[in-house]
Amino acid sequence: MVSRRLPNPVETANPASIPVLHSPLEKTPHKAGNGDLSITCRNRHCPKCQATACAEWLAERETELLPVEYFHVVFTLPQEIARLALQNPREIYRLLFRAVSETLLTIAADPKRLGANIGFLAVLHTWGQNLHLHPHVHCVVPGGGISLDGSRWIACRNSFLLPVKVLSRFFRKKFLMELRKAFQKDKLQFHGELQSLTKPADFEALLHKAGQMEWVVYAKRPFGGPEQVLKYLARYTHRVAISNRRLLSLENHRVAFEWKDYADRHQIKTMTLEAVEFIRRFLLHVLPAGFVRIRHFGFLANRVRKEKLELCRSLLSAQKTATQDSTFSPNSSDSKIEQPESGCCPICKVGRLIFVTIVEAEAPLRATELPLQDTS
Repeated sequence: MVSRRLPNPVETANPASIPVLHSPLEKTPHKAGNGDLSITCRNRHCPKCQATACAEWLAERETELLPVEYFHVVFTLPQEIARLALQNPREIYRLLFRAVSETLLTIAADPKRLGANIGFLAVLHTWGQNLHLHPHVHCVVPGGGISLDGSRWIACRNSFLLPVKVLSRFFRKKFLMELRKAFQKDKLQFHGELQSLTKPADFEALLHKAGQMEWVVYAKRPFGGPEQVLKYLARYTHRVAISNRRLLSLENHRVAFEWKDYADRHQIKTMTLEAVEFIRRFLLHVLPAGFVRIRHFGFLANRVRKEKLELCRSLLSAQKTATQDSTFSPNSSDSKIEQPESGCCPICKVGRLIFVTIVEAEAPLRATELPLQDTS
């Protein structure tokens, strides 16, 4: 029999949070910690109890969607840094959120980039398909933001939010800077295989090595619309490590489950692990008590969300009205084109618009006025 000392978050977790013990493969009713039958065990790591919470959360988020494109950006820690989260989960994940938020907000506010104050939703994931530790943050970002003076909505270019390489290098620099500060303030602890990192020289060597690597920041194409955003959010907000539908069997103390091998053309494969190893991998993703894994930043931050969303909608409405009023109609005798006061192109909102002149189209030729062609 294998026994080991479990960390506090796991000790306090309900046994129902272990998917093998309460999977669809068994007919045992889902029970609460006191043994009574219950609809939910109220544990956020339970793979069976998140459907209701997810539905309620999504209903609230639905009221916050804007009529713009939405982008999906993922920030990932390299394995050399990710392994520090095994012994310092609260601090590493806190720094991860901070580095991601400051990266997006700072680069977006740069006049050379978007030049706007943006808002976004960030969700922490700590797992890969094989349940190994793989900390990364998924961000859902509206395609634009409020101008720095708050007077107008600035839309991003078509199907492009921010340059990935710029985001990656700023993210790397910011995270390593904050990690060094945490080390200097004795907020990190190292034991076992990481014991050597207690020495400043070894820790600096780790930071130097990580600083020479390319950190992965991935940006997907914009979503098709707000409806797709909601469907996507449902997959990432209230799910931990593995869902019950991926579990295939539990036989002879071995657990079989499906996983997607991204390195092999996204092939669906089957992995079989000893039950103890499976539970060990699952417990890697039990978060510290009270740690918030879904966060909002920018104009979607909790303190200013209501007021800022009203401002966003009013700016978008005013922009749409102005665009319709300034549309050129060749059939109207008094139609005209005016140069926007901001000097920005009314289509891409990025390029500079230089007014030259108005070229009016000649009256179209009638069929009777067209020259006859020689068909002989």
